[in-house]
Amino acid sequence: MPILSTTDLNVSRLCLGGNVFGWTADEDQSFAVLDAYAAAGGNFIDTADVYSAWAEGNSGGESETIIGKWLAKRSDRDQIVVATKVGMLAGFNNQKRDTILTSAERSLKRLGVDHIDLYYNHLDDPNTPLEETLAAYDQLVKDGKVRYVAASNFSAERLAQALEIQEREGFAKFVALQPEYNLVSRDKFEGDVQDVVARNGLATVPYFGLARGFLTGKYRPGVEVRSPRAGAASKHLDEHGLQVLEVLDDLAETHQTTVAAVALAWLAQQPTVVAPIASARTLEQLSDLTPLLDFELTQAEVDRLSAI
Repeated sequence: MPILSTTDLNVSRLCLGGNVFGWTADEDQSFAVLDAYAAAGGNFIDTADVYSAWAEGNSGGESETIIGKWLAKRSDRDQIVVATKVGMLAGFNNQKRDTILTSAERSLKRLGVDHIDLYYNHLDDPNTPLEETLAAYDQLVKDGKVRYVAASNFSAERLAQALEIQEREGFAKFVALQPEYNLVSRDKFEGDVQDVVARNGLATVPYFGLARGFLTGKYRPGVEVRSPRAGAASKHLDEHGLQVLEVLDDLAETHQTTVAAVALAWLAQQPTVVAPIASARTLEQLSDLTPLLDFELTQAEVDRLSAI
């Protein structure tokens, strides 16, 4: 298993996204997916306090609660790396000191754990001084409630600024960045952001690794997909997206694996990337993802996809 940046966290090559837990996957479905993921060798789970506040009848924290109940049934809590986030839940959608400290306590309670392995600043907050924000994360680390801190959705400039402050003040430093990044959405990360990550030795843990499902291969011209994400995924059905699917199909056939596994393997083999995030609400969906745990493309195949 790869080590996450400068930490002692050994994480699996596939990070299981928890955004569907408590939304399109109920507790029983979520437990089945989590059990199967762990049985396949996965140990890295990603969630957030805001998951899944957008669903009718939800208020946030549903995913953390389900994961917490699942962890309580297991004897190997220390083998599971749990990442969660703060900063996008209504009423807690900022990066003020009180918000961070209070939200961490709420997440710890829902997860039923005494520490969070990786705690993300979910969204940069330009209205709060970075010094205040970063001091709060440092306090959580000093108090033993969080092992490592990380950032998500940061620009190159703000990430560099945050890292500089952490170095200057002796604060716990970000060890990872979680950006949107996949085969058909590359411009938000490649370039300046990736350069800051690489220069500072951070790990990249990309979200939307399958472009909201488009890179599973189920979205094709003339095919209707019934999914809450169908609208967003279908926007990639353009000339570029179809060229990507054509090569993914060819490589999946060559390796006798799934289109999703090939797309995720390309992502996992990009500079600084440690573990792409992908979610599954059913065992069938999970089976498309788990080949990534021990599958790699050749460099020529990586280059072929990159060149599209």
